[in-house]
Amino acid sequence: MGEKIKRIPINELRQEEGAQELAGSADMEPYLNFAVALMQGNDPAPELEAIRQLPLKRRYFWRVASALKWGFADFDDLGVDADRQTLSPEDFAKVMDLLKLRPIQFCILLKALVGPQEMRRLMIQAIAGAGRLG
Repeated sequence: MGEKIKRIPINELRQEEGAQELAGSADMEPYLNFAVALMQGNDPAPELEAIRQLPLKRRYFWRVASALKWGFADFDDLGVDADRQTLSPEDFAKVMDLLKLRPIQFCILLKALVGPQEMRRLMIQAIAGAGRLG
């Protein structure tokens, strides 16, 4: 655990393609207001109430959950295996670069949603289940 946090100047931060557009969408405004209230030490209750009023399909988490749903709707590991066997080394490197942060992002998502113990339980259960499939 004792890893040092690497400080990166703000001008060296990079966003994934599409992140700027998503962050600037009207649906993100209540979440940005929430973040600003927290950073300024203000009571975030009004911002949380604005978020509470959002329908499920306009919430931040819905975007993530529905992207996972569509991404895995027709998931087949045989197709992944076929791609792995036929990708050029360059394309394989691009895929791995695209995926490198996803496991930790998913763990952070679960931790925020269900807490650290349940996140850990779910991930251990998923790893064990995936191991049995092979």
